[in-house]
Amino acid sequence: MAIDWRAWTQAQGLRREALAPPVGALPPRPAEPVADEPAPAARLSVRAAWISDVHLGTPGCQATALLDFLKHLECDTLYLVGDIVDGWQLKRSWYWPQAHNDVVQKLLRKARKGTRVVFVPGNHDEFARKYLDHEFGGIEVLEDAMHQTADGRRLWITHGDYFDGVIQCAKWLAYVGDSAYEFTLKLNRWFNSLRARLGLPYWSLSKYLKLKVKRAVNFIGDFERAVAREAQRRGADGVVCGHIHHAELRMIDGVLYANDGDWVESLTALVEHADGRLEIVDWSSRMAAAAAVLRQPNAARVPA
Repeated sequence: MAIDWRAWTQAQGLRREALAPPVGALPPRPAEPVADEPAPAARLSVRAAWISDVHLGTPGCQATALLDFLKHLECDTLYLVGDIVDGWQLKRSWYWPQAHNDVVQKLLRKARKGTRVVFVPGNHDEFARKYLDHEFGGIEVLEDAMHQTADGRRLWITHGDYFDGVIQCAKWLAYVGDSAYEFTLKLNRWFNSLRARLGLPYWSLSKYLKLKVKRAVNFIGDFERAVAREAQRRGADGVVCGHIHHAELRMIDGVLYANDGDWVESLTALVEHADGRLEIVDWSSRMAAAAAVLRQPNAARVPA
């Protein structure tokens, strides 16, 4: 008579992985990893990581994807490079689902467990600039920061809004642009829900418009050069910033320019590996690859 091994172990009140199966029975499957603790092979272990432009408090924030990234991330230092919380949007209308709260709790948990978490506020969370040089839940709030890589390079860290002429000289126009951007994201969500039904991949309308409109392209180029020049003036070898939602890693006039992108559309982060090498991580691609693996049928089990 065949033995129902699972029912037997449950009846004994024992974990099946703690027991040896009867002779002739198939061995139990290994326990699945806890949802909050990814398998060691899936972990992203780095020396430092940078994220920005999360925009918690807006419907466009990809909080679930960010939470997945943070669960897999292990680092000594995590830099939050501005626009983590969107105070502009929250002033207009309150939006704060559970996933956004989960991201905040995950960041606080990382700080409690020994990760150095540094928050450099941006223009959307400029309210935090009232609390510079303070610490909240283990998270340091700084106007800017200087990071030294494992290979000795000094990187200046700033959100980047101080180098945006619209923000500094015509803030009302920035609010108008922000509203237009939110409208574009709503249109983009509707458009991509239709693409998903057709089996097509995600496509960013706002990114397409920014890269195709000549004035937007010129603005990005001017912004990058201005930030790189300021980093050089401060004696740094490079700069890490956000603000323009455009991930980039390149040299500008002998200065390393690194932009970690955003968590609204591109889902990117900048990381430093143990040897000092910098890399832009595209988490949307990693999630797509992981989903493709999960969709593959399980290999047939060979009878004992």
